[in-house]
Amino acid sequence: MKQARYATRGPVPQDVIETVACEVPALGPGQALVEVLAAPINPSDLLTLTGQYGILPPLPAVGGNEGVGRVLALADGVSTPALGRTVLLPIGGGTWATHVVADARSLTPLPDDADPVQLSMITVNPPTARLLLSEFVDLEPGEWVIQNAANSAVGGYLVQLAALRGLKTLNVVRRESAREDVLALGADAVLVDGDDLAKRVREATSGAKIRLGVDAVGGLATERLAQCLGEGGVVVNYGAMSGEPCAMSPASLVFRDVALRGFWLARWYRNAPSEQRAALFGELAGLIAQGKLHARVQATYGIDQIKQAVAAAAAGERAGKIVLIPNAGA
Repeated sequence: MKQARYATRGPVPQDVIETVACEVPALGPGQALVEVLAAPINPSDLLTLTGQYGILPPLPAVGGNEGVGRVLALADGVSTPALGRTVLLPIGGGTWATHVVADARSLTPLPDDADPVQLSMITVNPPTARLLLSEFVDLEPGEWVIQNAANSAVGGYLVQLAALRGLKTLNVVRRESAREDVLALGADAVLVDGDDLAKRVREATSGAKIRLGVDAVGGLATERLAQCLGEGGVVVNYGAMSGEPCAMSPASLVFRDVALRGFWLARWYRNAPSEQRAALFGELAGLIAQGKLHARVQATYGIDQIKQAVAAAAAGERAGKIVLIPNAGA
């Protein structure tokens, strides 16, 4: 058994993580041993390594907040999930490992015939995109939604989920080279960010009133989204890629009554009933199994390549997710 562990935090995330060999622990009452099939590296994982995330586990810790695996063994008296079943690993359970021991009741069964790499990303980015579309504005088919960082993983899921609901997406990126990837996912329009964004958005949408803006950048990018919305619209911020506080002018806040809201998936998980969480996972897993929802993957790495994998995830201008296949080559 191997784990990707860190005992300190620092500004360069790949410098604090390392692969460590250890013994597979004996199963306690109610537990299951799971072989990890795939586990992605998310921005929140990198912020956890640098100490900048909103929740930090005590040190030392095993990296990784989501992933999927296959049940290998069950403690005496445990009958579910069945041996060999594909399962969703517990959120925040240290998934960057070849094997995980978990409470069997915390393992959510998933379709066995779906791509484990795609399933491994089901607990962070797809729920974020799905809830951003549903929790703040009651959108009707045919309406437009505008988002920035549209070439991000959340942005890609949002494009696909919006299309399934009959919504149109106006997608903002920060470089021309990102346009084609977003269009390939089914985006209705893609624009490069800039000071005249609102004017170009009106032209692209024929002046349609946009009620929801989704912001992952912060800084002045928040205000540029706000300028694109109609009176009474809502900008929802879920990230700060610029490293700057969200900025919105009195013209947007006061004169056009545009609201600024925040969304943090960890808080939603804390407050949502278990039945609601299970229903969301079931919906998303079904779409992935049907091939209706997917994320671009740039590269996969084995557990022994954890430093290279984290460095790749932290690099700019990626073309997709970095995913660990911990048992690759084992």
